[in-house]
Amino acid sequence: MKLNRSCLKNREAFEKISVKLPNYDWDQMVQATEEAPRWIHFGAGNIFRGFIAELQQRLLEEGLEESGIIAADTFDFDIIDKIYTPYDNMTMMVRLKPDGTMEREVIASIAKGVKADISNEADFGYLVKAFKNPSLQMVSFTITEKGYALTDFKGELFPFVKKDMEAGPHKATHAMSVVTALLLERFQAGGFPLALVSMDNCSHNGEKLKSSVVSIAEAWVTAGFAPAEFKAWVEDENKVSFPWSMIDKITPRPAEVVEKALMEDGIEEMAPVITSKNTYIAPFVNAEVPQYLVVEDRFPAGRPALEKAGVYMTDRDTVNKTERMKVTTCLNPLHTALAVYGCLLGYESIAAEMKDKELKALVERIGYVEGMPVVTDPGILKPVDFLKEVIEVRLPNPFIPDTPQRIATDTSQKISIRFGETIKAYLEEENLDVESLTAIPLAIAGWLRYLLGVDDNGDSMEISSDPMLSELKEQLKDIKFGEKESVKSGLNGILSSPILFGTDLVKAGLSGKIEVMLSKMLAGPGAIRKTLQEYLNSAH
Repeated sequence: MKLNRSCLKNREAFEKISVKLPNYDWDQMVQATEEAPRWIHFGAGNIFRGFIAELQQRLLEEGLEESGIIAADTFDFDIIDKIYTPYDNMTMMVRLKPDGTMEREVIASIAKGVKADISNEADFGYLVKAFKNPSLQMVSFTITEKGYALTDFKGELFPFVKKDMEAGPHKATHAMSVVTALLLERFQAGGFPLALVSMDNCSHNGEKLKSSVVSIAEAWVTAGFAPAEFKAWVEDENKVSFPWSMIDKITPRPAEVVEKALMEDGIEEMAPVITSKNTYIAPFVNAEVPQYLVVEDRFPAGRPALEKAGVYMTDRDTVNKTERMKVTTCLNPLHTALAVYGCLLGYESIAAEMKDKELKALVERIGYVEGMPVVTDPGILKPVDFLKEVIEVRLPNPFIPDTPQRIATDTSQKISIRFGETIKAYLEEENLDVESLTAIPLAIAGWLRYLLGVDDNGDSMEISSDPMLSELKEQLKDIKFGEKESVKSGLNGILSSPILFGTDLVKAGLSGKIEVMLSKMLAGPGAIRKTLQEYLNSAH
């Protein structure tokens, strides 16, 4: 058995091995998309295949849509050649439940996979034709946050972006330049309205997308490649909108246990591939069951009935609040705390950490006790229910192969949002005492201890990559494992940094507590465990 259009005529064999097949006319869907495309998506990776494409599948099955999605990749063209075309753009979706069982479904709502490459005449011509069609309603994105970036950390344009701005739309290479070139084609074809929806996991994603597109449009207008009216059209939210969104679903790298199960059931050619851009991807996507997508409902050309597929369609303020709930209280702070302590205590999976009495108590206190009093309530989801699902279902799922080492990457860039926002809220609320915080200072002390590169046994360990690592290590160079008193050399240089923590922890009155915690963690082998026990037991 193979994953391609032939499976639709082999329904009985697939159902026998518990694989759900689509129940709409696939050929008709492909034809409808060709004639009147409504949805194009940039970013052909796992979060799209394992979440976004499934939304359209639900609408097709309910008869609420006739066309599918055109998937375009801007970065790794091998994905189209190796994962899309040979499988007729179908994906084997495997939902991993915490009890070890798997749900399997063929997602077939992607009508065509193309390369968003201007030098590829056939594929790019197909995209131009689709962009010119008045039927097109939305263009969505999962290209990661860096896909929108035009400048480096100094604020200077990347050389390839500068080149795109100078060379014009017919020689565009960067994802944002390619999209702007396609928008110019739509403008010239009649200026039909359109929504550009970033579904990437970053704050104010729609704002980032709009800023990049407008910057390129402005450069092309200045250089004479486009009329001034084009920039005005892109900036007019009644013509081209950039809705904000919040997305949440873990789609980790392909798991060997899933590949093996599919092959044992007789489904051929399921092995992952490594592309020339080092993407590790498979014909299947394995992912957790819970998923959330909250989208600002601003679509000047209309849209699919996404709410019928489980998407929360709402206003910008609610999107922002939902994202803030997740990032500052209910998920991301827990992940960061587990990441640093998981590395220090020798864990290799987040799920295994959730069986650790102290680590479970740590994240429960960060979320339920310290975060909930200041949580941002979006109104559409109950924060306490979301947090409960994270702690009881999502983080303990042993079949989601997420490692603390991966999550510990770039912690310096995340900590101000993940912990700093809660600390600031405590400082602003008259009836809350910032000095009552215990678990959040423990998480910060744990991160500083982690930066020493020595685990709780006293053995050296690798520190995950971080853009501020060399600077942080320099500031911590006098602090030594086995020397509690070395903390007295002072942490004020780090703890007073609003860039790192979102606020000055010295002025906030938390630096002394964090220094004592770190000092205790330095006492010798096993000191981290003892420190966690001491503070978490006394906090109950």
